[in-house]
Amino acid sequence: MKNAAAILKKNTMLIVLVLVYIFFTIATKGQMFTANQFNSLITQNSYVFILATGMLMCMLTGGNIDLSCGSFVCFIGVIGGLLMVLKEIPVPVAILATLVVGIIYGCVLGYLIAYVNVPPWIATLAGYLAFRGWSVALLTANTTTASIAPLPKSFLKVFSGKILESAPNAFNIPCFVVGMVASVIVVVLQLRDRSQRIKKGYFVESMLSMIVKTVLIVAAIMLFAYKLAFAGGIPTVLVWVVAIVMIYSFITSKTTIGRYFYTIGGNAEATRLSGIDTKKIMFMAYLNMAVLTTVTAWVVMAKFQSANSTAGTNFEMDAISACVVGGVSAYGGSGSVFGMIIGATLIGVINLGMSLMGVDANWQKVVKGVVPVVFDILNDKDKSER
Repeated sequence: MKNAAAILKKNTMLIVLVLVYIFFTIATKGQMFTANQFNSLITQNSYVFILATGMLMCMLTGGNIDLSCGSFVCFIGVIGGLLMVLKEIPVPVAILATLVVGIIYGCVLGYLIAYVNVPPWIATLAGYLAFRGWSVALLTANTTTASIAPLPKSFLKVFSGKILESAPNAFNIPCFVVGMVASVIVVVLQLRDRSQRIKKGYFVESMLSMIVKTVLIVAAIMLFAYKLAFAGGIPTVLVWVVAIVMIYSFITSKTTIGRYFYTIGGNAEATRLSGIDTKKIMFMAYLNMAVLTTVTAWVVMAKFQSANSTAGTNFEMDAISACVVGGVSAYGGSGSVFGMIIGATLIGVINLGMSLMGVDANWQKVVKGVVPVVFDILNDKDKSER
């Protein structure tokens, strides 16, 4: 009984995600379980995963956030649209140009926060207001509409196409094979990580707990592989999301600099006194956020197949919600990429489920506002019990 209770407690988020998904599947009379909706869950919510990854790194440093990321997605989209469509600049050059803009903004923002000591919410609030207005001004000055389209097909193929695409409703074998390979890799990595932790004398979860978690992850991977195989293949945006998630999972769990983000959030002054350049870490957090926001802008442009003045609206709130729901502490120093993935997936499921049910957009905002608060209360209660 104790083992079962411990397993349930450790995998609460996964269980909640499954239960919420089952609820929406029943409420939508099975629509949520179709292959097209599995594809939509990825393509329509990919921005949450990418932005939440960057937001995670900011929040780890002490609960800091970036309010400007949604507006900056819009701004980068407008810049990209102007370059690729109106100026007819080659796609690779336009992508590089927008990335440079993102890096410049990240450096300026990081410098203001880390070295000028401007509070993050004030510095990013300026961007939240300025970039939205600037985007509208650029569109008004260069076009007679509120959007720029159509975007080049080569750009759309990279960020919204499919790998080895097959005919609709035809079973895509390569997609299913990739799912099987990914499942094997997950099992091997779980066993390897457990073995290494035991050798080093670190605390490890029980074998039963690891098996339950691994089975759930593998089941989710194979379910997605099976459904996506009937939806035409692997979306290219999924490759972007997986690559980003894997890179940051490695950084936060296996590198020294990744651990610095946690230590700053735990006790910034003690971290500084130990010889770690806390200003540099803070600078990197916001530079990293700007770069990931730029990547998000590419994905969003490809999703809508245009650049428009409403892109990125409330994206910052979805990213923050995904982190909080995923167990990232609002005070910093605690959280994981895996937890963030669960939180982002839950936010995506709620978005898609309520849309399929035809829930009014205003009520959707109410639900999405309440959910993070509830999970933050539960997370704090769980930590106090420990």
